Amino acid sequence: MERLTLNANRCWFKSKDPAFAAYSLAPELSSFSGRPRFLLVPRGQIEARPLLVVEGRSGSGAIDTYGPLMNEPVSARITADLARWRSGANGCEA
Repeated sequence: MERLTLNANRCWFKSKDPAFAAYSLAPELSSFSGRPRFLLVPRGQIEARPLLVVEGRSGSGAIDTYGPLMNEPVSARITADLARWRSGANGCEA
């Protein structure tokens, strides 16, 4: 999950990708529940209700993604990026 979070931050936010300009990244990797995750929230509203949750499963490489952004056109991009990063690639190809 840490690598996914770092790639999301680098590729979606530090690169100033316009598809993610309205959002901020909120990592929650230190989870006592065994489900580390990162959230996308409205930009500048870190305490707001998450628009996207990317959640790992302890002892597994599987992740769950859910939230309102998964019903938006950007969901195809999110899904493709996460799949690429999970396979070991670190690129930011859109």
